[in-house]
Amino acid sequence: MAFYGSFPAYVPVAERKERALASVEKLRKKNQDIAPVIITGKKITTTWWGKSWSDNLERYSDYSNRIGRGRSYVRNGAVLDLKIIQGSITALVQGSESKPYKVDISIKPLAKNIWESIIKDCSGKIDSLQELVEGRFPKALADLFTAQKKGLFPSPKEINLSCSCPDSARMCKHVAAALYGVGARLDEDTSLFFVLRNVNVDDLISESIMKKSQSLLEKSKRKGRRVIEDADISDMFGIDVE
Repeated sequence: MAFYGSFPAYVPVAERKERALASVEKLRKKNQDIAPVIITGKKITTTWWGKSWSDNLERYSDYSNRIGRGRSYVRNGAVLDLKIIQGSITALVQGSESKPYKVDISIKPLAKNIWESIIKDCSGKIDSLQELVEGRFPKALADLFTAQKKGLFPSPKEINLSCSCPDSARMCKHVAAALYGVGARLDEDTSLFFVLRNVNVDDLISESIMKKSQSLLEKSKRKGRRVIEDADISDMFGIDVE
């Protein structure tokens, strides 16, 4: 590869995308389970969960000046494969070399006390899993979910980063691209967020719905008692109670 000084020669965006597609096809011949991150619109993420994932990383000083290096990579299709499982993210990211770099990111499980506190605070405030997935919940819950060090999203201290590239930086552009890729993947499947953080989303939903049902039942009972009381008064005095 040609270099000018200490910098690689510029490669046009269209050519980068073509190279990435060729690499994906090459990998797919060996492994049909390959899962590239494909960005089709102007934005990397579009859903509440995808955007909140990226926003969370960008607002921490540890990452704010570095994560942006991966934006162009993920936009150009350089994240050839991305897998999310419990507490772990693995990716293959195309760099300047022909062989893609292997990225490994481990994330600690959400602390039990934080998860229990969130479940308690969400009681009666979420109607369904669909609402949660679509990010349709009160702003107070959005603030709760994204609270630094107390919400659902991981802090830098809970994240361990590794890349096979020669860059000695804690967050190289290949790792940054993989992290942005996670946001894009959450657009497709929000449930992966809860898998990654090792918590059961059903606990959150069932507690909230149960609390809401109890509240509605109590209101119904109170209304029923008022109707009975009004009927008794009407019979006793022979008058209509409005």
